[in-house]
Amino acid sequence: MYTIGQIEDLTGVKAHVLRYWEEVVPGFTPRKDMSGRRLYSQREVDLILRLKYLITEKKFTAEGAGRQIIEEAQAVQDNADLISQIRDCRQILTEVYMKLQENRHPEDERHPELVSGSH
Repeated sequence: MYTIGQIEDLTGVKAHVLRYWEEVVPGFTPRKDMSGRRLYSQREVDLILRLKYLITEKKFTAEGAGRQIIEEAQAVQDNADLISQIRDCRQILTEVYMKLQENRHPEDERHPELVSGSH
């Protein structure tokens, strides 16, 4: 779980914008702790990044971006099996990447041409 300050640092979206999005985007409701501070899950981080992309790059309004995300969520449900397989593949690839990173040797840093396979 992330605090609103951590979300600002992570996404570049200001706290007042996040609070506004809570009001106008259906389903965007971070949890609050006992003292009322917002706590964001990874799902909300993903949603914030998608909203930011739609609003800044695709020029959606916040409301329009919210509607677009709802449509995308419906498409995800319609293709749940395929998306599950893609997530499984991503997980495997991430694990392989992490293993490769763990097994890198310091000399690989000095000779990147040996790592890239372009010799």
